[in-house]
Order: sequence, then C-alpha cells, then structure tokens
Amino acid sequence: MIKSYKRIFAAFSLSAALAVAGCGSAKPSESNGSMNTTDSQVTDTSTATKLKIKTSFYPMYEFTRQVAGDLADVENLVPAGVEPHDWEPTPQDMAGIADADVIVYNGAGMESWIDQVLESVKDRDLKVIEASQGIEIMEGEGHSHAHDHGAEGEHSHEEEHAHDHGTEGEHSHEEEHAHDHGTKGEHSHEEEHAHDHGTEGEHSHEDEHAHDHGEEGGHHHDHGGLDPHVWLSPALAIQQVRNIEQGLAEADPEHKDAYKANADAYVSKLEALNQEFKEGLKDSKRKDFITQHAAFGYLAHEYGLTQIPIAGLSPDQEPSASQMAKIIEFAKENNVNTIFFETLVASNVAETIATEIGASTAVLNPIEGLTEEDIAKELDYITIMQQNLQALQAALNE
Repeated sequence: MIKSYKRIFAAFSLSAALAVAGCGSAKPSESNGSMNTTDSQVTDTSTATKLKIKTSFYPMYEFTRQVAGDLADVENLVPAGVEPHDWEPTPQDMAGIADADVIVYNGAGMESWIDQVLESVKDRDLKVIEASQGIEIMEGEGHSHAHDHGAEGEHSHEEEHAHDHGTEGEHSHEEEHAHDHGTKGEHSHEEEHAHDHGTEGEHSHEDEHAHDHGEEGGHHHDHGGLDPHVWLSPALAIQQVRNIEQGLAEADPEHKDAYKANADAYVSKLEALNQEFKEGLKDSKRKDFITQHAAFGYLAHEYGLTQIPIAGLSPDQEPSASQMAKIIEFAKENNVNTIFFETLVASNVAETIATEIGASTAVLNPIEGLTEEDIAKELDYITIMQQNLQALQAALNE
C-alpha cells in the first residue's frame, strides 16, 4: 500500500519535475562533476561536453563508469546502503533522468519502476541501455528447493530452468532494444521496451516473450518469475559491459573508440576474475550452498554449483515455517556448516537456521549496492566478487 501511494505521488509530481528538467542545458551537456578513472582507461579531452548518465543501481554504475572513463558524468540513482529491490525514484530522480543523455539499467525485472519512468520520458532525447539485453534469462527460484537436492549437488537447479527468450539469427541492439526515445516518439513504448533476453535472434518484441510489466509499470518483487541477478556471473557481466559499450558508442559516436578501449581493458579484468572462479571452485568437496536470498543462480550455473535459497528472488521474502524446516533438515542431513547471508538486509533468518544446526554464518554478497563501509574500504565489483569466491571456497571445502 505504501508503495502504491509512492507511485501515485510520483505520477502527480512528474509534470513539475519534467518542467524543471526541460530548463536544463542541451545534450550532451557540460558537467561540473568528476569521476575517477582507472589507469587503463582511455581519456579524451578533445571536447568540453560530457554525457550525463544515470544508472539504476551499483553494478550498472560500476560497469558504466569503467566504460565511460572521463567522457561522462555517471550518477547512480540508488544511494549507498539502500536495497534496490525496495527503491523507487522520487520526482527529483525522475527530473534527473529526464535531463540525462543516457540511462543504464539491468532489466529482467530488477527495476520495478523502469517502465513507468521510461513512459514518462518517452518524448525526451534519452538513450536507454538495458544491460541484460541478449542474455539468456533464467526462471527464478521461489522458496527453498532443499528437498530436491542431494548432498553432492550433482545438478544445478538453474540448469533445468534456463529461460531462452530469443530465436536464431543475429540482432541489432540499436534496432531492437536500444530504447532510443527520440523527440519524435515514433515507436510505441511496448514496441521499444519489451525485454527480449535471447542470446540470439531477430525478434518481434511483442511476439517473442515481451515481459508484461503491467500498464502502470509496477513490478512485484518476484521479478515476474525471472531471475535478474545476471551480474553475479563474471562471464555474464562481460556481456553487460559490452552492451553498455555499444549503447554509449551509439549515444556518442565521436568517442566510440575510447569506449571500446575502456571496455576492452575492463573485460580483461573480468575474464581474469572468471578464470579465478573456474579454478577456485572446480575441485570443491561439495557443490551446494545455502544462501539467504536466491540471487546466485547464474553464478551457480556458471561454475557447476547448486544454490539452496532460504527465501526467493527478493530479499524481503520470508520463508514459511515448513520451508524453514526443510532447509534445517537438508542442512543437518548434509552436514552443512555455513549459512550465507548478505549485506543490506537483516540476517535474522540465516542466523536462526545456523543456530538451530550449530553452523556458522558468512557473507555472500549479491552486490546489489555498496555499504558505507565498502566505500570506505574502496571495494568494488571485482574485489567483492573475490571475497565471494573466498567465502564459497571455505564453505564448500569444510
């Protein structure tokens, strides 16, 4: 009910917010902001203009800033320490989006607010980049499937439910899903924003598995039954970075070579991270792990593991007493000694199960946002994923 009131308030406030945004400078616009770049990034100061880019939550921010270098001012919409599943844009956020040149979001149902926002700014010259475009999206796990998995974790539940939304044949990201909302507004929002997540295929957005987000653009936190957590597989993170590179090159063709060079440099780091995971997990004694929230399906699938989630796709879901009992039974029967919880949400349920079975708890971070402590330690996507690898190695080899 509270979220419904928030949407109504946002809708009534949007006209004023867009009016304010309309008084802004032309795009791409000059920026007084700054963004740190890595040593490997290509910088280009041949023009005084920079893209204004908004990103939906932390992984999208990190990937985008790595590709953009100093050619753009990148701002993250979700503040540090805030769980993105529960976040919705304020009228001020909407005005900032309307004034931006580019918005980058994950897709696959992660951002429950995205359709409403894009519909509101469809007559603006806004480049929209869905980072999960072209990625095979899995069906999400609901509550725990502990009763389905043996101790050896011989199969990944995610392997059985990979959801391919595409057909054969190459497709153009610009033509089929770049969401370039020009001022002419010639395409319908449904045509421009239906999510096709196939790895291959020319497609009709309406014919092939457009995600129905509802007329009011309101997602429930079950993500429509799809698992949006693609960034937790380094291999898929690479695809997201490439999608962002392509989108930025389309938004700012003058600097496409710089975007490619920056993306190449970051992808090389992600490839090394992927190799670390492959080598670090291939000889694990066990293949299953219990986690608080079903966020690690892509990671599990990529490296031959099986996640046993206590709750569903969204961390605000709580298991029933019977589901808790199944998890506890599984943990006891299979000598599980670590229950994973995560940052940004309460760890009560994981701690309850750990206490019941005499296990310890440890963090497995879905990297949905950074905490203030993470920022103070200068942690980023790669360093946190390396921490996740260490945590998995310890738990899977007890």
